[in-house]
Amino acid sequence: MALNPKTSAAFRNLGLDAAFDTLNSGKFRIYDGTQPTDSDTAIGAQNLLADLALGSTAFAAASSGSKTASAITQDASADATGTATWASLLTSGNVRKMDMSAGTATVNLVLNSASIAILAAVSVSSLVITQAA
Repeated sequence: MALNPKTSAAFRNLGLDAAFDTLNSGKFRIYDGTQPTDSDTAIGAQNLLADLALGSTAFAAASSGSKTASAITQDASADATGTATWASLLTSGNVRKMDMSAGTATVNLVLNSASIAILAAVSVSSLVITQAA
């Protein structure tokens, strides 16, 4: 028999709230280079391109197995020039909790342009995390 676990939306909501509420007043960082294996793997030669602030309530309460970010404060002055390839969500204590791919198509974080120029403004208009059933 195939493995086929399924969870209720209420159960997924509990998990999402428990995990992502730890990101209140955290950061959303965008990098170039190769995405690490997971968020426990140290960042190596990748360059921090932009550092955006999450709100004091980073995400609204989960609903239907999804969690939507509250307003994300733009980085008014990008840290470096490069091509965005991945991004990371961090706690207010700068602990990485989730990494994701970034670019212009078929990625987790879709940008209008993956090219980021130093001192340019960088913004993220929306972010939704969905837990599969």
